[in-house]
Amino acid sequence: MVRVVIGASSAVVRAALASVLTRNPAFELIGSFSVDKACAECDDLQPDVLLLDLGSPADESISIVLELLREPVRSTLVILADDQTISAADALRSGVHAILPREVKPEEIVAAIEASVAGLVVIHPDALDSLLPTDTEKPSELDSSDQILTPREIEVLRMIAEGLGNKEIAAKLRISDHTVKFHISSIFAKLGASNRAEAVTVGIRHGLIMV
Repeated sequence: MVRVVIGASSAVVRAALASVLTRNPAFELIGSFSVDKACAECDDLQPDVLLLDLGSPADESISIVLELLREPVRSTLVILADDQTISAADALRSGVHAILPREVKPEEIVAAIEASVAGLVVIHPDALDSLLPTDTEKPSELDSSDQILTPREIEVLRMIAEGLGNKEIAAKLRISDHTVKFHISSIFAKLGASNRAEAVTVGIRHGLIMV
């Protein structure tokens, strides 16, 4: 069972997130607090996942989270935030495992938590454009130290190369469509690709897949 602590400035948001989690028997909600309280309670409660909802850029919770990310965090961090609130790229570089828009669907929150706990980095499709480099910024080579694909991502990339769609990949791997989308988003970000064909091309070039 995945033990989760919720952090949100709004009591209404905390209640909504709690409702999403408590409906799923795979999760155990062990605390629901304001953002600063949730961060402070992590050491004592030691949750598997710290789920944080960040408000507007003026919300002081942003500075609290940025301060939190300066130190190693044992819990898996899943953040809900708007594009203008926090940089998705900066958050992921700082150790956040998943970042989703605040208006995300409940099932996407569940899928993101499950994927993050499994060791994946989750990037919502809406945040993908901000993470991909422009044509002038694309690196000529992958940095193997931080852009290597996970075994599951390589498996998904191979299926993309075979021409399989999301539903076919989900059926073969026995995972949800949402999880497939998260895998593909992560593959695109790590390979600096903007579409499936480009991801396959980069994957072949660097020996990640063979066709």
